[in-house]
Amino acid sequence: MSDEKVLIKGNYAIAQAAVNAGCQCYFGYPITPQTEIGEYLSGKMQELDRAYVCAESELGAINMVMGAVSTGVKAMTSSSSCAVALMQEALSYAASDELPVVLVNVMRTGPGLGYIYPAQGDYNQAVYGGGNGDYKIIVLAPSTVQECVDLTYRAFYLAQKYRNPVILLADGLLGQMMEPASFGEYPYPEVDVSGWALTGAKGREARKIYSVAPDEKKQIQHIYDLHKKFEVITENETTYEEFNIDDAQIVLTAFGSMTRNIKAAMNVLRGKGIKAGCFRPVTLSPFPHKRISELAAAGKDFAVVEMNMGQMFKDVKYAVDGKSNVDLINRPCGEWLSVEEIVAGVEGVMQGGKTYAASI
Repeated sequence: MSDEKVLIKGNYAIAQAAVNAGCQCYFGYPITPQTEIGEYLSGKMQELDRAYVCAESELGAINMVMGAVSTGVKAMTSSSSCAVALMQEALSYAASDELPVVLVNVMRTGPGLGYIYPAQGDYNQAVYGGGNGDYKIIVLAPSTVQECVDLTYRAFYLAQKYRNPVILLADGLLGQMMEPASFGEYPYPEVDVSGWALTGAKGREARKIYSVAPDEKKQIQHIYDLHKKFEVITENETTYEEFNIDDAQIVLTAFGSMTRNIKAAMNVLRGKGIKAGCFRPVTLSPFPHKRISELAAAGKDFAVVEMNMGQMFKDVKYAVDGKSNVDLINRPCGEWLSVEEIVAGVEGVMQGGKTYAASI
C-alpha cells in the first residue's frame, strides 16, 4: 500500500485498514451509522477470496467471529450501540476463552434504540462491559480518520498478541466524516497462534476452548490469570497524548472526536490568558489513571468534555483522587459541543468552580 493520502470516510477507512491488517473473515449486520463498513467489505472481501457473511443478527455475527478466531485467523464484526448491547454475553465468553475478537462500535445515541445522532454514550458499555463475571476488554478511541486506520491496525495486533477482545470505539461523527488519510503497510509483526488455535488435531494432542469451569480452584486461578494479563497490558499498552501540559492551570480532557474541539478551545483560552492544556486517552481501557494522578499531584485542575452525562468523568475523578478539581462540560448527544461552548464552560469553571453543562 502507498503512503499517499486519499480522501476517505471514516467507516471506509476502518474497513480498508481491516483488509490491510489481514482480516480473513467479516461477519456483520447493518445498523446506522456504521453500515458502510459492511457495505465496503461485502465487495472487497469477495475480491480477495475472503469470508464475508451478512449475519441474521448481531448475535449471529459476534458468535461467528468467535468461531473464526478460535481457528487462529483474524476476524471482526462492526455494529453500533444498541446492537453492541446484544453482543455483551459473547464478549464475556470471548474474554474468558481468550479469543482475539475485534469489534468496531460506531456509536449512536441511546438509551434503548435512541437515534443516529452522534454521541459518546457507550463509554461505560465498552470499558466496563455488560457481560457477566470479571473480565476486561482493550478499548481504543480514534479521534481522526487517520487514527481510524492506525488504531484498526493496532486493534488486530493487540487482540492476537494478548488473546483478548479489542473494541475500536468510534462515533457517528467520525464514521461519516471524510478526511485525508494514508494506509501504508500493516506495521505490526504477525503473531504466532500455533500454540493455541484449533486447527485440527492431526499430529498433535486435541485442544479445547471453553468457559465452563466445574473446578472452583481452577476457575479462581483462571480469573487471577486474566487480570494478571491485563496488568501487563496496562503496563505496556496504555496510550495517551497531551498538549501544553507543563504550564497548564487547567487540563481539558476528552476522548475520540471531541478531542478535536478541546484542542481548538485550548488555543482560544491561551489567547485569553488562561493557561489551558489538553489530555486525551487513546486507550480508554486500560485507562491512563497513573498519568492523570501525576498531573493532579502537580496541582493541575481538570475539565472533562464529553458527549454523554459524565461517563469518562468518573474515571478522571477517580484518578485525581481529590488532589485537584475536576469539572464536567457535557451534552448527552446530537450537535457536538462547539469550541465556543467549551471555552465558556472553562471560563465558568474557573470563575465559580461549578460544573457547567452546555445548554440545549
